[in-house]
Amino acid sequence: MKIDWTPITKVVAEAPDTYTFHLALPPEFTWQEGAHTHLALEGFNAGDKPDRSLVRHMSISTLPHEGAIGITTRIKSECSTFKSILRDMVPGDKVALFKTHSNVPLERSGKNVYLLSAGVGLATFRPIVLEYLANGEGVPHLHSLNVDSSKAYLFGDVFESNEHFTSEFVPSRKDYYERVERMASDKDALFYIVGSDELLRETIQVLRTNGVACDNIKIDKHDFQREDFLG
Repeated sequence: MKIDWTPITKVVAEAPDTYTFHLALPPEFTWQEGAHTHLALEGFNAGDKPDRSLVRHMSISTLPHEGAIGITTRIKSECSTFKSILRDMVPGDKVALFKTHSNVPLERSGKNVYLLSAGVGLATFRPIVLEYLANGEGVPHLHSLNVDSSKAYLFGDVFESNEHFTSEFVPSRKDYYERVERMASDKDALFYIVGSDELLRETIQVLRTNGVACDNIKIDKHDFQREDFLG
């Protein structure tokens, strides 16, 4: 397994308790929109077995042409050991990256696409929106729906509505599911979902109950995990 150790170049405060860690690009390191990676801290592979408490599955919130690997995450005052270590890291400190893969690249099949997320899950969709804004071919309309009660919305410069891309933030899960139910009337569209397992299951249930086919639902899970969510 290839492991890239790379330094933090910058830390950006995106919103209260939410930060983007910009990492230097290792040689030949590349990825697609919608990608995730495994981010590990020093010492994770020091023993006979990897220390899983020092490893997290993280979405990449940038595209390669931006010149950095962006990892956006929420770090509250009370947090895990992993996040408390990450919070104290500064430019120059190194992290490890491995098993980078995209389960949710933008599909250009002539269908409308709905991006459904909660909170910092929006980070997964930032590169998809950027890719669409640069080239909208094969996607008539892109719509983002994010539930965030904080009202400190992320990536306001990217998630700004225009003729072909619309963005919506709602304050509660109730509002979110009401919107999802209405969107499900567009049964031929593609629905991308990013969030907790609970959000995935509940959103899938709303979509399926309203006649959306499993093949039109995209989740950030490997193929062997999809069956557990989609049956």
